[in-house]
Amino acid sequence: MEVALVAEEAAGVRTLQRIARSDHRLRVVLTASDATAPGVSVASAAAELGVPTLPADRVRDPELADDLRERGVDVLLNVHSLHLVRPEVLDAPRVGAFNLHPGPLPEVAGLNAPSWAVARGHEQHGVTLHWMEPGIDTGDVVDEVRFPITPEDTALTVAVRCVARGQELVDRFLGHLEDGVVPRHPQDRTARRYYGRGVPHDGWVPWTAPAREVGDFVRACDYGPYPSPWGVPRTLRDGAEEIGVVRVAATGRSCAGRLPGEVDEDDEGPLVATADEWIRPRRLAEGAVLRRGDRLAAPST
Repeated sequence: MEVALVAEEAAGVRTLQRIARSDHRLRVVLTASDATAPGVSVASAAAELGVPTLPADRVRDPELADDLRERGVDVLLNVHSLHLVRPEVLDAPRVGAFNLHPGPLPEVAGLNAPSWAVARGHEQHGVTLHWMEPGIDTGDVVDEVRFPITPEDTALTVAVRCVARGQELVDRFLGHLEDGVVPRHPQDRTARRYYGRGVPHDGWVPWTAPAREVGDFVRACDYGPYPSPWGVPRTLRDGAEEIGVVRVAATGRSCAGRLPGEVDEDDEGPLVATADEWIRPRRLAEGAVLRRGDRLAAPST
């Protein structure tokens, strides 16, 4: 099979290397990465193999369809690239176009799936390989793998697991191509949940929510040491000073009788009241320090 790969870093490099080791042939790689940047990138890995590259945003150009046909592309495989692919481009490969989505479908479609799974308190997550069609993450499922989310997981640890487990699906997909039959399992549209670019609570820590929800939201923003697509959760101290809340820890201790966002202290440091329990800030942005008597809130409260 002649394969066109649309991919970015981490999962993209691994997928490119897997295709290169298979009996299939890479005809072109579409990526936003820089072949001259330090380290191994999708672009540099393609260059080492002598595979031509194009900008990833070309998938939005309907003229790419003719280019893919001229290259004899059988399969278009999209791995963690966020560009919307034009319908004309989806129709160009002889076999079809496929997407590796870092979330279980149809329950977590759309953007930033690992973050949404942690923020919503999901107990499991997964990766899905599906046929592509004009709708976002709506195509029939080829294959999936699921794994548990623990209370210690952050968005980063879930995303890293998605990269690793997703390669299992790539390997099985390449086997399906060799067999000449790619599975199709229709999604249950009634279970579909689509997540867009918005951030829960507009990025403000919801101290008025239960402690578990507060902790889940902070962990869902945590991609440390890498930048988070949701940024650092924010809170206002005494209605004026904005503070970034990087990490928190549950205490399991009731804060009955205290107002959400009220700050107290014990021998281990500051505590913040939520709707039901005290939660302990473990790391604040830019070295901020909380003290007993401070009041934290979102701008609307």
